Order: sequence, then C-alpha cells, then structure tokens
Amino acid sequence: MVPVLAEMRIQGLGVIEDALLELHPGFTVVTGETGAGKTMVVTGLHLLSGGRAEASKVRNGSGRASVEGRFEGVFAEHVARIVADAGGEPDEDGSLITLRSVGSDGRSRAHLGGRSVPVSVLSDLADRLLAVHGQNDQLRLLRPSEQREVLDRFAGDDVAAPLAAYRAVRDEWLAVVTELAERTSRSREMAQQADLLKHGLDEIAAVDPQPGEDAELAEQVKRLTATEELRTAASGAQAAVSGAADGDPDQPGALGLIGEARRRLASADDSALRDLEPRLAEAEMLLNDVGAELGGYLDGLEADPARLEQVLARQAELKTLTRKYAADVDGVLAWAEDARTRLESMDTSEEALAALAARRDELAGRLAEHAAVVSRARAVAAAELAGAVTEELAGLAMGAAQIEVTVRRRGTDPSDPQALRVEGELVHAGSSGVDDVELMLKAHPAAPAMPVHKAASGGELSRVMLAIEVVLADADTVQTLVFDEVDAGVGGRAAIEIGRRLARLARTHQVLVVTHLPQVAAFADRHLVVDKGTAEGVTRSDVKTLEKSERVVELARMLAGMESTESGRAHAEELLAVADADKQAAVKPRKKGKRAKR
Repeated sequence: MVPVLAEMRIQGLGVIEDALLELHPGFTVVTGETGAGKTMVVTGLHLLSGGRAEASKVRNGSGRASVEGRFEGVFAEHVARIVADAGGEPDEDGSLITLRSVGSDGRSRAHLGGRSVPVSVLSDLADRLLAVHGQNDQLRLLRPSEQREVLDRFAGDDVAAPLAAYRAVRDEWLAVVTELAERTSRSREMAQQADLLKHGLDEIAAVDPQPGEDAELAEQVKRLTATEELRTAASGAQAAVSGAADGDPDQPGALGLIGEARRRLASADDSALRDLEPRLAEAEMLLNDVGAELGGYLDGLEADPARLEQVLARQAELKTLTRKYAADVDGVLAWAEDARTRLESMDTSEEALAALAARRDELAGRLAEHAAVVSRARAVAAAELAGAVTEELAGLAMGAAQIEVTVRRRGTDPSDPQALRVEGELVHAGSSGVDDVELMLKAHPAAPAMPVHKAASGGELSRVMLAIEVVLADADTVQTLVFDEVDAGVGGRAAIEIGRRLARLARTHQVLVVTHLPQVAAFADRHLVVDKGTAEGVTRSDVKTLEKSERVVELARMLAGMESTESGRAHAEELLAVADADKQAAVKPRKKGKRAKR
C-alpha cells in the first residue's frame, strides 16, 4: 500500500471554521466560488508540511487555527525512521496523524504520532510524503538555479553520485586554496607569530615541567616548612597507638589496652565474651600496621634546608611559566601542545608553500575530472528531460512546441578565487558544479529557442510548468502531489488536456488539485466544493463532498454561473461523460519513465 493523505481537518483557518476533507487515493479536485476559501486548503497543506505560520490566517474569534492530517500506508523505512526518532507512534490501524496549530499571536505547535515535535520534523516528513506545486513554485522554476535543481532531480543518481564526489573534493580544494592564500598574503605577520610561539616553546622546554608537578611541589614545601609540627603530630599519634616511648604503665596506648582486653575475654567463662576476642585481634593487627607506618614516617621526617631550597627554586621556575602561559602547569603543557599545532599551519617557508601549491594543483586536477563527469551526466539527462517535457506538451495542445534544456559551463576569469580549468576552459567551480542550466522554448519548429519565460504566453507558461511537474512526478519519490491553480490562464481544449494529464498522473500518484476550470474538475475521482455562507452576519465556509448529481450542478456553475439552466447542466453532463470515457479507455496504468526507476 502506497502512502496517501486520507483525511485533512481544518479548523479556524481563514473563512473555514471547521471542515473535514476526505481525499481520494487517486484524483481529488477542490472547487468553489472566488473568496469561498479554496486557497485555505493549500494553506493548510503548507502548514502541515512545516511551512511558515502566519497569525493573519487565524480566523477572527477563533484564537487558534489547526490542521490535522491522517496518512495511510506510511510504512517506508525512511518515513518510519522520522516518526521513531521523534518518539511518535502510528495509530492502531497503521495510520499516522500529524497536527499543526497556529495561535493568534503567531506561535505554532506541531505534533506527530501523538508527540509534540519541532516544526522541522513535519517539514522532513512532508519531503518524503507530499509536494505542493503552486503559482509561486512556477515562478521559482524560472530561476536558473532552480532549473539546474530540476534537471538534477530528474537525473537522479546519474548526477547525484558524481556531484557528491565533486563536492567532497571541492571542500578539500577550497581549504587548501584558502590556506595557501592566507600564508602567502600574511607571511610577515605569520612569521612574527611563529617566532613568538617558538620562543614560548623553547622557554617551556628549558624548564621541562611535568604534569601535576606544581601541586606536588606545593605539598613538599608544606611538609618541609612544618617539620616540627608534623613530628609532634606523628609522635603523639604513635604514642596513642603504641604507648609512651619510656614505657610508662600509666600510658599504655591503644595496643596495650586492646591486649589487656583480649586477655580478659580469652579467660572469661562465657562463650559469648570469648567470641569477641578474635575481633579485637583483628583490631590489634591493624593498629600494629598503623604504628609501624607512623614509625617509618618519623624516621624519614628530618629537617632538610637544602632540599627546601631546591623545591622553592623549582617552584620559582614553574611560576615564570604560569605567569605567562596558563594558571597551572597542566595549562602550560596544553598551551605548548596548541602552539605546536598552530606552528604547523604557520610555516611560510618556500618548501611549505611549494608543498601546498602542489597539493592545490593535485586537488584541482581531481576536481576538474569530477566536474566533467557531472557536466556529461547533466547533458545526457537534459536531452531526456527535454524530450519528456516536449512529449507532455504535445498532449496539452502545444504539439508544435519544443523544449530544449541547455547545459553550459559558467566561464570566469583568473581573478576568481574559485576559478578552475576544466577540459581547457576556465570556469567557476560552484557548490553545484560548473554548469548553468536553462529551459528554452521553441514555440514552433521555425522559431528560435528562447528562455521559456520570454517565449511563452501566460497560458502556455502554465502548461509548460505543468508538463515539467508531471515529468518530475515520474522521477519523484513523494506520492501525494498538490497543484494549486496550475491551470491559470488556460481554457478550452487545453483545459481538457490538462484534466486528462492530471487524471493519468493519478494512476501512479495521489493528486489533489485546486482549480476554477470545470474541464479539469470533470476528470476527478472525487469532487470537493468549498461553500461559503453567512449566518448572523458571520461568513463561514465548509467543504462538502459532491455526489454525481451535485457535480453536474457545480460544473454548470463553473462553466458560466448557470447551474439552474438546462444548457448549463447539459454541458456539465457532457464534460463528465467525456472524462469518464477517457478514464475507462485508459485501463492500463501509465508506466513511469526511465528516470523514475532509478
């Protein structure tokens, strides 16, 4: 089961107070009078896709607008990973609920699978599940950078793989180019900095500090300057443990007292008392050890003025470093390590600069090879894209028109810091390669090829954009495609062809179209109408699913506002009959193109 948007509920958005849209897995059309709120359906989809939230879209008096979508069949691994990472879970029936709400203060919240998530998560999910194509998208497609992106999307891995390799080498190449330029232009300044770093390293090396040495010396100084106090403390402790040195029986010490206690318990006539004697024996052993260690400490505790002088001199040496480089010895050692690293990047000798230049040239050669591969792949894909779009135009009442997709390298001059020589030509090595891509249109075989926005009229431009979107849909990974008045400026036979194309597209994708053309609406599998009404001075819009008889009335209204006339109904019924016959004749699903299989 492919993923589809099964339902969308809109509350408090624009003129829509509360509406539920039940979408067909094939072709769903949304119509309605001007101002009824059709655009709010697309606005809701933009919000659900993580788009920008605007407080002005919140219905007056509602306080908050919300859009909830229920997706079915979202079992793909990349979708499941997004949901799992966000902590969300599908419903018991396997459907996935997404929610976006916007307050009257402009703040928005997003939920996925029952969990609050950042809005960016909805955007990531929408990239996998649905694509919204509106008139702004058409205008954006006229930009050269967007046209290159269209071609790359159509080409798939044929361009994506070499382009990724190109970008990896380009990052390394730019880093070397930048470093070489910096070392060359700042050689004097860097040489001065290097001298200072070398002086510091030499000074530190002469002292040769050891990790933690300053703390260790501080302890030694404390001990050497307080010998008598330490001797008194250790002697008193030893007397308390082992008894007085003169053997005074009145001061037996802890060992003597424990020995007396052991003798008394051992001779007791009660087994309970005798059982305590081994525990005193353990204490006696422990005290013997402590007494021995205290004795050893006292033996080694001697006033040593010479040693104290040595330690104080060493402390003074270390303080010369800690005053200059860091607060303690460990910090000084860290500064030295950082200085050595910085010195490696400050080598401005002829040998170092020559090595960098050689590395730059070697990377430039590799980069040029990758750029050439990308250009060739784009040229092949450009021919295929042009042929596919031209074929689509033939079915949109533009049979004489031809699309050309040109791929040209972007020339530059030697002053460009990103100049690269590719197959003898000096070009600009941008992040997307060295090519400029442009869509050209020949209105008829004898006409010159011109940029599409100059060669096409308003209606023709809409058809060209629709043809591109249909071709890209075959190469796209998303299943749900939304078209917002993509048929603007089109009528008559061309409008019927647009409806027929969208119906064919709906055999492999879920298609949702907002339109004002009855010729397009007639081809839909499900017809939703946004109906505006006024009650108690308040304008409200609702969304209704039309039955067949109701579709006749709506199509008649769209034709000429004549839903109550026989001629209007007859024309509407004729449109529906033409659409039904066309869909029944095309029983086989349309196969996706070569690029869609990649």
